[in-house]
Amino acid sequence: MRFDIGGYRWRICALLFFATTINYIDRQVLALVVTDHTFLADVGLLGADGKLNKEMYGYLDAAFKAAYAIGFLIMGNLLDRIGNRKGFSLSIFIWSVAAMGHAAVHSIPGIGAARFLLGLGEAGNFPGSVKTAAEWFPKKERAMATGIFNAGTNIGAILAPLMVPWLVLNYSWRWAFIVTGSLGFIWLIFWLVMFRRPEEHPKVSREELAYIQSDPPEATARIPWLRLLRYRQTWAFAVGKLMTDPVWYLYLTWLPTFFKEEHAIDIKSMFVPMAAIYLVSDVGSIAGGWLSSHLLHSGWSANRARKTTFLVCACAVTPIFSAAFTPNIWAAIALIGLATASHQGWSTNLYTIVSDCFPKHAVASVIGIGGTCGAVGGMVMAALSGIIYQRFGPAPLFVYGSCAYLLSLGLVHLLNPRLEPVKL
Repeated sequence: MRFDIGGYRWRICALLFFATTINYIDRQVLALVVTDHTFLADVGLLGADGKLNKEMYGYLDAAFKAAYAIGFLIMGNLLDRIGNRKGFSLSIFIWSVAAMGHAAVHSIPGIGAARFLLGLGEAGNFPGSVKTAAEWFPKKERAMATGIFNAGTNIGAILAPLMVPWLVLNYSWRWAFIVTGSLGFIWLIFWLVMFRRPEEHPKVSREELAYIQSDPPEATARIPWLRLLRYRQTWAFAVGKLMTDPVWYLYLTWLPTFFKEEHAIDIKSMFVPMAAIYLVSDVGSIAGGWLSSHLLHSGWSANRARKTTFLVCACAVTPIFSAAFTPNIWAAIALIGLATASHQGWSTNLYTIVSDCFPKHAVASVIGIGGTCGAVGGMVMAALSGIIYQRFGPAPLFVYGSCAYLLSLGLVHLLNPRLEPVKL
């Protein structure tokens, strides 16, 4: 990483990091408040056994994922058409309104509607962030930048169990949604003040702009959205998202319930296991970006560097199946932390191969297509996971998580064996 030429691009990366952090705070609030008995009673999620109705909760999560899938297609294409400044602003405005709107509901349909709107808005975060990284960083720094903003997913997942229980216990579950949902509006102010395209930004030096634009020239002709579906490179990314995103969504949705019911951790103590897991995940996100960037700097091809990193991450995930069977909570935390860290390293490089293969003006659309596939997989898994967990416990879910990445890597390699840029 070069700082002698100026470092404004890293301030933009910091904005992406904070947006991703807020994104994951907002989506995590529900997973935490479902461990609160008052919330379950207020909205009708209390089962006959006095616990969370897992099947209904799974369907609510599926509503979020369905909207997320639709939102990826809309937001990805919209960002490529109107640009990141307007598109990202619209995305975070919608999801922040939806996040705060949870506080006004009194029923399962109300929660479902709020989750659906939240999914539509939150879908803009990753297409916008990856597109911004492609505009502001040369390829040799792009994986590192992606790893940094992607680490916001873990920081958000850490801050949520720190903030939400305190708000629930000292005020109410409704205030948990109001306070966390308002964070997006604060971020929006900084975004509008600080963000421009690099060639239009007064704080970017000539030397830094030349470095940002140091990659070989790209084709500038717009690629029609449907034409992107013809490329194997698009489907390689989409298949990777389809198979592995559902695993990450399982952690976000079910870990608080898993710790409460399998290890007797209540909402007041939830911060410790969740923070431990997602702190380790942050290391994985940044390390995954660092590893492939380091290998590129060492002279490796993008294909070899990215796929070697994929393989390391996929192998490190495999022990997760045993987390369902260990009675020791710290052993479970260690196994889950290793798996989430590996997922984040995997995800960082999966996003980066899009900018390796496609010109910048098509990146958000491809991310949108792949994100839709990941959300569809997550939607199906969300609907099934509630039924599976209710009837068989968490073990089958962890077993799927242990093998999904190796299978996905095989398919990604089959579809895109050399990570070749698309030929327009």
